Amino acid sequence: MSPAAGDPDPVRLRTESADDTRALGAALAKSLRPGDVVLLAGDLGAGKTTLAQGIGTGLGVSDHVTSPTFTLVRSYPCPTPPVSVDGHLRPSSAAVRTFLHADLYRLEHLGEVVDLAIAELVEDDAVAVVEWGDVAEPVLGADAITIRLTEGHRDDERCVTVSVTGSSDPRRDEIRRLLSAWSAP
Repeated sequence: MSPAAGDPDPVRLRTESADDTRALGAALAKSLRPGDVVLLAGDLGAGKTTLAQGIGTGLGVSDHVTSPTFTLVRSYPCPTPPVSVDGHLRPSSAAVRTFLHADLYRLEHLGEVVDLAIAELVEDDAVAVVEWGDVAEPVLGADAITIRLTEGHRDDERCVTVSVTGSSDPRRDEIRRLLSAWSAP
């Protein structure tokens, strides 16, 4: 997955530690809406699960978010009242009620991704975060938010590129504002 494919102005960020990557994920969660799919890409150890943990926390998940490598998809309830970016409660119709965390590392064929029915699952007031999302890009990527994590110059530093295309495109400025604390040169 090329993070800049289709996005002429990706958001470029940098985190300094695993906790910082989680904090970035929690901040990003404030921009997510029911039906959103976030595709994560990066090498082993790049911080995909760490970022997913932060997104889960930001959506109000109280359970510990773990990598669903062997179960493929884990579902977590989002019990806290969702708050919009401007601090007001979102209408109940816009509430994210479920956080879906998928890991496609073990899948070998695009048909297996389709069989997971992630696109259908997010229709029911859910947000999905998909690790190894480059595998799913042909079937989930048209309106997805794509995030590539790469190692930085220091041990725990990560370079994070967020690409927003399709119907999610108008939210690029909102995402850039929410994540401005992590802006990279």
